[in-house]
Amino acid sequence: MSGVPLSRLLGMVHVDLANGDHRNAVFLAGSGRSGTTWVSEIINYRNEYRFIFEPFHPGKVRVCKNFRRKQYLRPDDRREEYLGPARKILTGGIRSTWTDRFNGRFAARRRLIKDIRANLLLGWMRENFPGMPMILLLRHPCAVVTSRLALGWRDNLWETMEQRELVEDFLLPVETDIRAARDAFERHVFSWCIENYVPLKQFGPGEIQLSFYENFLAHPEDEIPRLFDFLDEDFDARVYSKASRKGEKGSVDAWRRCVSGSRLERTVEILALFGLDRVYGEGAMPDPSGAHALMMDGVKR
Repeated sequence: MSGVPLSRLLGMVHVDLANGDHRNAVFLAGSGRSGTTWVSEIINYRNEYRFIFEPFHPGKVRVCKNFRRKQYLRPDDRREEYLGPARKILTGGIRSTWTDRFNGRFAARRRLIKDIRANLLLGWMRENFPGMPMILLLRHPCAVVTSRLALGWRDNLWETMEQRELVEDFLLPVETDIRAARDAFERHVFSWCIENYVPLKQFGPGEIQLSFYENFLAHPEDEIPRLFDFLDEDFDARVYSKASRKGEKGSVDAWRRCVSGSRLERTVEILALFGLDRVYGEGAMPDPSGAHALMMDGVKR
């Protein structure tokens, strides 16, 4: 543990009073750079949750060494090599300098688990760990992609496409288009589509909470009450100060400065391959009804 900041070590000092029950956890999922850290701060604005950070990172969390960085599992998959680590995470048995690095609660009866690598696991988790509230956060793909590229993030598209079960279950109609991605920007857009399309098709309306980054910025008075209503929790005005601190700096369309007209047009073309152009398009704001329509299509499938 030498060289580990004291604040991270203190995060590991906690008592989990949630009785080893996965239903006492809230799972927040979203694409990397979609605002999951900010939304986790909104949810935990009173510091009442034990906060578990990015536990499905195979490079940082030893028990997840068998997981891919964007692992997909069919809901009926019962392999213990995956169930065991997930059970340890979701029931609060995980403890490490990585997962507890931002935890500020000593004793907690609920857990908030935030992860950007678990979108493709949500349907599997719902089947194997029923009753755990889950939130899927979406943000415009152009905002996500420009942020990733600015930070030098590489895409994991080809590794993701090595998962034949994923391709067979969801991606066969668009496999050729995905493999024809021309550059890093397009590969990141396709990655965004895959990691959001799959859960939208696996869940019906009301089975998972859909939240939108842009609405937290532009309409927090609507988006925050919806979120806390889903969690069956009361909240007070302090939560808006947590939201407004980001809102003062953020913009729903700052990404436009970095995306050319041709890039935006191509992004919308890629979204249309998945039907996701019903959710995001050339405008900055989402259309939640389009996301719910995709979910309904999945239910009918």
